[in-house]
Amino acid sequence: MAVTAAPRAAAPRTVAPRAAASRQVLVLRALGLGDLLTGVPALRALRRGLPGARIALAAPAALGPLARASGAVDDVLPADRGLASLPDAGPVGTAVNLHGSGPRSHRLLARLSPGRLLAFACPEAGHTGGPAWDPGEHEVARWCRLVSAYGFAADPADLGLPAPAARSPAPGAVVVHPGAAYPARRWPAGRFAAVAAALRGRGERVVVTGGPGEGRLARRVVELAGLDGTADLSGRTGLPELAALVAGARLVVCGDTGVAHLATAYRTPSVLLFGPTPPDRWGPPDRPEHVVLWAGRRGDPHGREPHPGLLEITADQAAEAAGRALARHRRGDERT
Repeated sequence: MAVTAAPRAAAPRTVAPRAAASRQVLVLRALGLGDLLTGVPALRALRRGLPGARIALAAPAALGPLARASGAVDDVLPADRGLASLPDAGPVGTAVNLHGSGPRSHRLLARLSPGRLLAFACPEAGHTGGPAWDPGEHEVARWCRLVSAYGFAADPADLGLPAPAARSPAPGAVVVHPGAAYPARRWPAGRFAAVAAALRGRGERVVVTGGPGEGRLARRVVELAGLDGTADLSGRTGLPELAALVAGARLVVCGDTGVAHLATAYRTPSVLLFGPTPPDRWGPPDRPEHVVLWAGRRGDPHGREPHPGLLEITADQAAEAAGRALARHRRGDERT
């Protein structure tokens, strides 16, 4: 019987370092929760346009679960110090600046020697090929326009996230979030408390949330509203639990914060208090479940005192808007 040689095993396929590097994409957005969520449509556009690439997002580590939940990001590189330092990303084929207009963020990415840089034009940083920066543009539209200019079609309405895996600590509650990054955007605790008390009087379960350093503020709202101590969830929810809380809420009442963008991502009804930044810069999409209150007065969003325009919004106005939002929500429940 003739003996035939066994076929040789195929040699392991190797990828040239340069080819491997070309598939590495680093996106810089080392900012907060709302910044991440407003960048989701642009990130998804990159994902669709680069199906074979490995996309890493340089962002605060705490945002990792939500970034991965978007389906657009493979890795999250901790960037908890903003632009102070950039984590080691290895060889990068494409760098994408979803952080700012430059020049500092442009230069930080340029130091990685990427094959190409997707960014707004910034002659000061030596980058002239991108589109022009528009300071009056809505944050979602801005980054969609940037990636679209480089051939990645983006849909500004693509803001949704899948239901969180975590369990809500208060299913079906009304969530009141009185905090904000800067005092200029922080509505007074007494007014949040008045809205919370009004909603409790209508039979709603009300809980109050707060991020790091906001526990005292949350407790103040709980006390002024006459809520039970168990209503204070400040310091008891990490980001996954907070996301689950908002996703399972009947209503969210808050200012111009990341929590407002969570309500958008999960299509949760919301009453949002804007000032001094106009809602056409950071507000939710035009959907019936979101009610925006704004006095029409612009100012410094980083100010040390509540902005006068924000103070023009009364507790009665917010409570009435909350009642309307809940009534619409009930009608929606009846139709489903």
